[in-house]
Amino acid sequence: MSNFENIIVEHEGKVATVTINRPQSLNALNAQTISELSTALDELNTDGNCRVVILTGSGEKSFVAGADIKEFSDFNSEKAEELARNGQNSLFNKIENMSKPVIAAVNGFALGGGLELAMSCHIRYASENAKLGLPEVTLGLIPGYGGTQRLPKLVGKGLANELIFSAKMISAGRAKEIGLVNEVFTLEELLPKTMELAVQISKNSPLGISRAIKAVNLSGSSEGFETEIKAFGELFELEDKKEGVAAFLEKRKPEF
Repeated sequence: MSNFENIIVEHEGKVATVTINRPQSLNALNAQTISELSTALDELNTDGNCRVVILTGSGEKSFVAGADIKEFSDFNSEKAEELARNGQNSLFNKIENMSKPVIAAVNGFALGGGLELAMSCHIRYASENAKLGLPEVTLGLIPGYGGTQRLPKLVGKGLANELIFSAKMISAGRAKEIGLVNEVFTLEELLPKTMELAVQISKNSPLGISRAIKAVNLSGSSEGFETEIKAFGELFELEDKKEGVAAFLEKRKPEF
């Protein structure tokens, strides 16, 4: 694993926890942090000892408070478009399309790019003190890291419009009500509960999960059903299916 300045990568069994560690700026995303996250996720995606990734922020106040505005405050249109495109391709889309599940443990503020980062993850758990929102229109901007695309898929177009247009923050409880996060826990419970889920997932077929991620990501598109059908068929030729079915028939737990 590479050496990093702004993130910490820890391994526990088959689960890797990636912590964004810029507490002095409430873990805001700058170019270096995005680059380090991209590199770490590339390495974890090819690490045979890692089956699930947890993504969280350091401290008790913030998951990611947003993008580091100082870095792009004087950009022109061309540089701003490049920033958004590179960020989406190198990190946000990468997370969504990883072959391994990424779970966001949202511990506090998840605003702007921070909420977009959480939404790119496959599952979101949050602490009771979490505040979530997309405040970009207060700066005369819009979300640029996929927020206008992922939020409607999670909560519906009407609620997405309300949150984006109003720029208001919502509580973790409200986020759960509308389907933006899966579960809410106390701050002390957040990481243990997230780890509990990650360990449960890590026991299941990695080949099945990787194909499920791809199929779910295409749900609602013209390719979704065909992708599911083909993946279902492909898995019949692979070792995980053979082990899973054998374990079921032999009344034992599978070993993937």
